[in-house]
Amino acid sequence: MSPLITRPLLLRLVSVVAGAVGFYLPLAAVPLYADSVGTGTAAGMANAALLFATVSTELVTPRLVTLFGYRWALAAGLILLGTPVLVLLTPAGATVAVVVAVNAVRGVGFAVSVVAGGALTAALIPAERRGEGLALVGLVGGVPALLALPLGTWASAHWGYGVVFALTALVPLVAIMTVPGLPARDAASEGSLGVLHGLRRAALVRPAVVFAASASAAGVVVTFVPLAVGSHAAWVAPAALLLQPTTSTLARWVAGRLGDRRGQTRLLVPGVSLSVVGMVAMAATGSGCLVAAGAAVFGTGFGLLQNATLTLMYARVSEHEYGTVSAIWNGAYDLGMGAGALAVGALVTATGFSAAFLVVAATMLPAIALARREARPAPRPNIGLDLVDVPVAV
Repeated sequence: MSPLITRPLLLRLVSVVAGAVGFYLPLAAVPLYADSVGTGTAAGMANAALLFATVSTELVTPRLVTLFGYRWALAAGLILLGTPVLVLLTPAGATVAVVVAVNAVRGVGFAVSVVAGGALTAALIPAERRGEGLALVGLVGGVPALLALPLGTWASAHWGYGVVFALTALVPLVAIMTVPGLPARDAASEGSLGVLHGLRRAALVRPAVVFAASASAAGVVVTFVPLAVGSHAAWVAPAALLLQPTTSTLARWVAGRLGDRRGQTRLLVPGVSLSVVGMVAMAATGSGCLVAAGAAVFGTGFGLLQNATLTLMYARVSEHEYGTVSAIWNGAYDLGMGAGALAVGALVTATGFSAAFLVVAATMLPAIALARREARPAPRPNIGLDLVDVPVAV
């Protein structure tokens, strides 16, 4: 069996950690800063710009990788992810328009770094251990993401925005020093098919849709669980928001090892089913224990789907199409989370949180049928020969 941990993969993990820190450390801090210099809508505008720029750029990043290669695209993405926040430390940065523009540029950088970096990562992992390798990468990136988000909020309040923004710029810049040590894989020599071509391939779209269904619920959990539990118990919201990403990260690791041995498609139905069950449990907003348990169950299903769908999609393309897969999968992640949060935001005023959460669970049920279809064994080819027609040498 080919070794999983190699020098190029270790170098790539450095930029994985840096990208996670660069994205999550200021994720809550920038909206807080926007609110301090603008009106009540400034925070929403800042994160909306981040999401819109991310999704839009993900659609074209495979073409950028074709033009410039993986290493140049990854380095450019890291620079755009971190350094724009330094503008917020200048007098010109104390306006809502500049904050929104900075977050938009950061969204471009994040999209380029995750799509180009994700494709390069997949190429560095042996095919027979890809599920395990992607789970390792998810674990390495998930832990700093888990810590950086609350750290950014805490540090903003105790140390000031300047420290958070300086670290946001510095960490990705330091990681760029590892990029020249990565293999000089150049997609231009083979050509990328692009996202639109990939979206015409059912073998890629089906896993992406299954994952997007669970991602839509993840957007609801992050956005509305703290509001849904209210002041019922002070521990519920923090516990739920800690359990969900923690169990997701652990489940990705389990999914990587199981998927490589037993097949990625076998994990799809359990992943969606656990996502549905967890969402139903969180609909019991009056019970702190059920909400916390539901967050853990949902996180487990979401983590299974994260690893299984991405590994499955990479297995269905050649190496020069890895950028297309990375773009489609990340687009499903971001669009799913955004769509879920927007839909429930419009629904909750009419139905309340419990009913809205049940509606979200119901919308995931069709994904179970799609997951079952993916898990169904492929039909054996009919070679058109009957035993009586086969000549036998005597």
